[in-house]
Amino acid sequence: MDQVINNSEKTVVISVNPNSGSSDRTQVVDELCHELETLGFSVIVLRDIEEVKQKVSELSDGSTSSQLATVVAAGGDGTVALLANCLPPQTPLAILPLGTENLLAKYIGLSVEPKSIAKMVADGRTTFIDAGKANGQMFFVMASCGFDADVVHRLHSQRKGHIRHWSYARPIVEAIASYRYPRIRIYVDGRENPVVGKWAFIFNVPRYAMNLPIVPGADPSDGRLDLCTFRGGRFFRGLFYLVTILLHRHRQWNYSQVERFKKIRIESDESVRFQLDGDPGGTLPLEIEIVPRFLKVFVPESYAAELPCP
Repeated sequence: MDQVINNSEKTVVISVNPNSGSSDRTQVVDELCHELETLGFSVIVLRDIEEVKQKVSELSDGSTSSQLATVVAAGGDGTVALLANCLPPQTPLAILPLGTENLLAKYIGLSVEPKSIAKMVADGRTTFIDAGKANGQMFFVMASCGFDADVVHRLHSQRKGHIRHWSYARPIVEAIASYRYPRIRIYVDGRENPVVGKWAFIFNVPRYAMNLPIVPGADPSDGRLDLCTFRGGRFFRGLFYLVTILLHRHRQWNYSQVERFKKIRIESDESVRFQLDGDPGGTLPLEIEIVPRFLKVFVPESYAAELPCP
């Protein structure tokens, strides 16, 4: 664990994703500004990523006299990934979880309470989290190929404004009616013989929607990613997989495979979509590799207490 705050680092940039979450959270951002200013920080709120990049460049001159305390990602997992992909490496990030799922924030143990987020920034506890690099783009929670990625692409092609949990209903129904479950080939760490399946999940953090325990042992600081594949297709087969996941039994059957890796390549003879941290990623082929200790992120005292001593 590292410290990033000192008395000379007093400016906090809050990057607000205006479309993140289920409703307008302007009041929460305003409350965070007030709490940070009460603690002595200067606060700048920006909603355009280019403006964020410019302001961070102005504040971070690469020396110990940098005026940047942190950039606050006010949004969901996609907002964190966007900032991490756009800002200079190891720019310290804090998370104000305003997204629909906020899987990384839940893993770290963050709430949406502005006072606790401001205190976390003032305390200055940070850690480094591994990243997955997928076709050049960083992700921090998980990636997937197959049915759920198809749903994500459908949702974002239809979205208008904020996403709510029930926003997934129509894309799921459409995917149930039309998704064909193409076969996927996964080449793990350079092995010649691929893992073959019709669903593929790659985890950095052991979190998924509804807290499904697909790979509960994933560790974002172990220098590896975790792969889980399922061989069968069709929606009702997927429901069966869901039940076994909820019962923590899916690893005991030969229809699934779970393993850790540093690099994989995923291919298909058909068009198969993938998603990264809940946002559309594109279509296969996909190459993923681990990037150890990529994200410098603020953590609360409860999370820091569980970290090994340096």
